[in-house]
Amino acid sequence: MKLRTAVKSMRLRTLPLSLAGVILGILLAVADYRVDPWVAVLIMLTTVCLQILSNLSNELGDVLHGTDTADRQGPGYGLNSGEMTIPQMKRLIGLFVVLCILSGLAMIAVSYGTLLSLDAICLMMLGAGAIAGAMKYTLGRNPYGYRGLGDLFVFLFFGLVSVLGSYFVASHAVPHPYLFLPASAIGCFSVGVLNVNNIRDMKTDAENRVTVAIRLGLKRARIYQTVLIVLGWVLLLTYCLLRFQDPLHYLFVLTLPLYVKHLMGVWTRTDRALDPMLPLLVMATFLLSLLMGFGFTAFLLF
Repeated sequence: MKLRTAVKSMRLRTLPLSLAGVILGILLAVADYRVDPWVAVLIMLTTVCLQILSNLSNELGDVLHGTDTADRQGPGYGLNSGEMTIPQMKRLIGLFVVLCILSGLAMIAVSYGTLLSLDAICLMMLGAGAIAGAMKYTLGRNPYGYRGLGDLFVFLFFGLVSVLGSYFVASHAVPHPYLFLPASAIGCFSVGVLNVNNIRDMKTDAENRVTVAIRLGLKRARIYQTVLIVLGWVLLLTYCLLRFQDPLHYLFVLTLPLYVKHLMGVWTRTDRALDPMLPLLVMATFLLSLLMGFGFTAFLLF
């Protein structure tokens, strides 16, 4: 197996989305508490490992279930292009399971100084659930991604767990209820990425799996996408209004044109032509998280 093939299957273009939530959670923690830089680095490293594990597991699951075929609308990867064998993919998945465990344990140990405290044990249990969730989206006999439950998983892990979990690990403080607003917003945008992917693949997915897009149909799936984006923005603006007022808190509004362009593409494109709308939403959400986080921490620089 060539390194280039393995990297292609890791789908590195998805990493900014998984990092968006944790970066926002870390920066919001920095605004309220002192955060160890090494803890922040290990949170991001663990997130990257989990995302790559999810991508590899999804590719294997789709191939085993016969979902990824030559008619697939999205880009080709290692298995469906024939550049990688199933045993090679299984070994690569095993490697990233180990990397997830090692990076996660290092993150907890550096943050808490022990693996035996109640908080550390709870985080290890959450980490085990994250690993299982990353692998079971399309793998196994009854994958939840084939039953239309992928949107719920993405909202929980890419939104709530990502933002609130990183805030908790970085600060050791229970997140304020207000933080559910930006966490839910990132969850909405992340579900939006999955939904666009599912809209693009509706024709090839229909024979083997059930997704929310397939259940809704094209028009209502586009309406669903619009609701996700608009709701995400409403949640972010509400959070800023509830905090003490500072114009810098609204820096993320600079990304609004990217979201408008994304929705215009969703409503006017179909099939493979939709593919550019995925990285557009991913990068828009990543940039939004950076700008919002900077807006809440800028006072530390002055």
